[in-house]
Amino acid sequence: DGVVTGHGLVGGRRVYAFAQDFTVYGGSLGEAHARKIGKVMDMALRSRSPVVGLNDSGGARIQEGTDSLAGYADIFQRNVDASGVVPQVSVVMGPCAGGAVYSPAMTDFIFMVDDTSYMFVTGPEVVRTVTNEDVTKEDLGGSSVHAGGTSGVAHGSYPNDVAAMRAVRTLLGYLPDSNDRSTLPVRPVTDDPDRVAPALDMLVPDDPNQPYDMRDVIREVIDHGSMFEIQPDHARNIVTAFGRMEGRTVGVVGNNPQTLAGCLDISSSEKAARFVRFCDAFSIPLLTFVDVPGFLPGTGQEHGGIIKNGAKLLFAYAEATVPKVTVIVRKAYGGAYDVMSSKHLRGDANYAWPGAEIAVMGARGAVEIIFRGDGENVEERAAEYVERFANPMVAAQRGYIDDVIEPRDTRRVVCDDLRLLRDKRMDVLPRKHSNIPL
Repeated sequence: DGVVTGHGLVGGRRVYAFAQDFTVYGGSLGEAHARKIGKVMDMALRSRSPVVGLNDSGGARIQEGTDSLAGYADIFQRNVDASGVVPQVSVVMGPCAGGAVYSPAMTDFIFMVDDTSYMFVTGPEVVRTVTNEDVTKEDLGGSSVHAGGTSGVAHGSYPNDVAAMRAVRTLLGYLPDSNDRSTLPVRPVTDDPDRVAPALDMLVPDDPNQPYDMRDVIREVIDHGSMFEIQPDHARNIVTAFGRMEGRTVGVVGNNPQTLAGCLDISSSEKAARFVRFCDAFSIPLLTFVDVPGFLPGTGQEHGGIIKNGAKLLFAYAEATVPKVTVIVRKAYGGAYDVMSSKHLRGDANYAWPGAEIAVMGARGAVEIIFRGDGENVEERAAEYVERFANPMVAAQRGYIDDVIEPRDTRRVVCDDLRLLRDKRMDVLPRKHSNIPL
């Protein structure tokens, strides 16, 4: 009835899947169609195995009326029940309209295929009728919109179906079968945990205003420099990726000075917050690289709700009980220092490189405020501010930084900490659930 369901092995591990068939009634969802998807999701939950959905549907089957709507609601309920229990991955491989887009939206990861997959609540024809806008499918809901820098709905886009399937297999290799930490995949250790990375001594420029790519730093630290980036084309001022340390999966978050100087804005805060919450739900340790000058200023950000959206990332880090290791690479200014997995948010191990600056704000801005109206000796006073406040020693003396480490030793130190924290347990206050600022 327009859908194929079943299970198989990916990397030797059980995975359940369903694939909608657009050649049968346009992949539209009817009662039997919904029951088949519901059954395979129920089985995935019972066996605590990941579920993958290949979506290619025109939406509800109109001729079945409310039965098709009821079928969608049944699937939505199962998406919610499975959330945080087993990983859910959606691949949009064709046009998905109406209710067909909401089930993928509630899964953990969405992949799209360039030029052939579309997601929208109402199609171009409806938009043209209601708003008189003339828009193409691609401009309304193509991969360039959802996986690019516009909506951030999807987590990656690929040139063809085969590449998308390979990406799903790669992603599943990093993920556990369920929220049981014993199911986290462990690979043989083939990269020495004590490996020194001398390249890190030269990767970060001395000039605090000169950009660099944080992904280069991350690759030097993780096993074999191999990582799987999530939403690489959306909110590029922050990097979210899965990698391995000593063969075990870690979630990596890092500010990227190559875009917007690494500032936190609305999009990057939401992107990182969702990633952090996923890692926490599935017991994946968090490794955070910090180089952040603060939150992005401007009326666009303030009117768009940077306060509420920035609080999402703060809330996510504070709520996370998995091992949290943080390395301040260059700058950590203002409230953004607190947000990026600081010691004050129950960070387990917090380090800084020798050239790091930890302060309320940059030296020049601080001097202009402290000595307002006195424009003399600005450079001299800025240098004094850096010496007295904007360095890692002040934070280390107060216990906010556990150690100031040489960049080349970062991998060894992080591996040692993750090994110590492998059996971390943390009690949380009893409650029904928290109320993250949505």
